[in-house]
Amino acid sequence: MTKIYLIRHCEAEGNLKRVFQGHTDNDITELGEKQLEFLSKRFADIHLDKVYSSPLIRAVKTAKAAAKNKGLNICISRGLIELNGGIVEDKPFKETFLAHPDLADAWDNHPEDFAPPGSEPMRYAYERIWNTIRFLVNENKGKTIAASTHGGVLRCLFCRLLYGDISRLKDTPWSDNTAISLLEIDDDMNVNLKFYNDASHLPDEFNPKRSKLSSILTEGKQ
Repeated sequence: MTKIYLIRHCEAEGNLKRVFQGHTDNDITELGEKQLEFLSKRFADIHLDKVYSSPLIRAVKTAKAAAKNKGLNICISRGLIELNGGIVEDKPFKETFLAHPDLADAWDNHPEDFAPPGSEPMRYAYERIWNTIRFLVNENKGKTIAASTHGGVLRCLFCRLLYGDISRLKDTPWSDNTAISLLEIDDDMNVNLKFYNDASHLPDEFNPKRSKLSSILTEGKQ
């Protein structure tokens, strides 16, 4: 069996500012730095043969925390990058989605159809992250690895593993910042999802909960 620890990156500036950060290379926040301290402790006694990361700085710093004191270099994989938001990229959720109610509706109610102009459509990301997992397994058969990635693509992956149907994406929970999931995968790509979205290493005060887009859009309305 190949074991893959999947980690969502720590809090980044885009999370705090409530923008669609996608490919935007925002740095991490002070809270994100604290989250990584707890993540490093979580991985202190976990053996890893290799650590992969999305090329974005928030993921790379998260990968380095998981690999701390293990003598491992971080392997960059573009297959782990977040989906590009196109016209909503690096724009505030509230302003942008109020201006594009069709995109807001898709994001909250049928995210499998989310495909802003200039973006990587959600359906493409759904296939891309699965193909990346297949690649990582083929490169590391029988080993234990970690991969630092992003909320959007993780949600796509867990939708596939939990439901096998992208139309269930709306029912698939988001992963918290620095949350860990563990996959055990055999050579035929049969997956045992041992656990997912486990942020038990974070005290509650270091794990803020984010509102759904629909809640953000109605803030201040009577």
